[in-house]
Amino acid sequence: MPALCLLNIIIVIFCKISGYNNALSNKNVIKHQPGLYFCNMKRCTCAILVIGIMLTACNGNSTTDINKHDVYSAAMPKEVVNLYKAIKENPDSINFRLRLAFALDSIGMPAIALKQMDTLVTKDTSNYKLWLNRGTIAEDAKDTVAAMESYARALHIYESPDGLLDLANLYAETKNPRALLICSRVTSMALGKEYDAHSAFIAGIYYARTGKRNEALQKFDECIADNYTYMEAYIEKGMVYFDNRQYADALKVFNFAATINNLYADAYYYQARCYEMMNNKDSAIIRFKQSLGLDKNLQEAHNGLKRLGAE
Repeated sequence: MPALCLLNIIIVIFCKISGYNNALSNKNVIKHQPGLYFCNMKRCTCAILVIGIMLTACNGNSTTDINKHDVYSAAMPKEVVNLYKAIKENPDSINFRLRLAFALDSIGMPAIALKQMDTLVTKDTSNYKLWLNRGTIAEDAKDTVAAMESYARALHIYESPDGLLDLANLYAETKNPRALLICSRVTSMALGKEYDAHSAFIAGIYYARTGKRNEALQKFDECIADNYTYMEAYIEKGMVYFDNRQYADALKVFNFAATINNLYADAYYYQARCYEMMNNKDSAIIRFKQSLGLDKNLQEAHNGLKRLGAE
């Protein structure tokens, strides 16, 4: 089948399986790997172009053929194009393939990045770091099973506290009580307040997700006691009250969070949500706008303004 015909079919499938539509609406298109960041439309273009390059490679064309497609070179991030070329010339290079995986993940294509990681771990099954990185990228691809498998494989090689916390966090979000066992294990290592704070936070997440409000609040307070700048703990603590319709109590937590870090957009966004639920429209609008002043890509804040007729 000609590459272009195959490309047309794959584009539709790709958009479904890669989690790409969700990425466009998710304000936490995170990611912690250094790399390239583009607007949503450019990401979509890049996604299609990456597939095109991959099909070209599959058809057995030489690396110079990539340069013949000016549209690829013009719209594709130069770093990604160069990495594909480097891998074609050096298919056994761990460095190039790992960098490509990070680059693809950073531009919103974790499903394709995960394929690169699959190649790496297949060639080197005993590399702890590769399994850990595969787990992170699998999380971005919304493949929880692959992420858990990767972290477990990494921990079988080396029981690092970071790997333990990564796995515990997934267990907590999926309401698996193993999260508490792992958090206790990390705490018992006596690694200091930073790790104690992480462990308490993840335990709090587990309790919050399983509806155990008092235990969740206790753990978030423990986290904050170990690290008073742990902003996610303030947000999760406030959300325990918010989800229980205790909006005034939630607002106090979010207000305090803003005094700890007055550049933290989420603190103002959740203040706005509290005001909105308390039917204080003017204050809600002000806070939504404050959050957008700090993070213009906070789509939820735009949605809030639209609900209130202010945008």
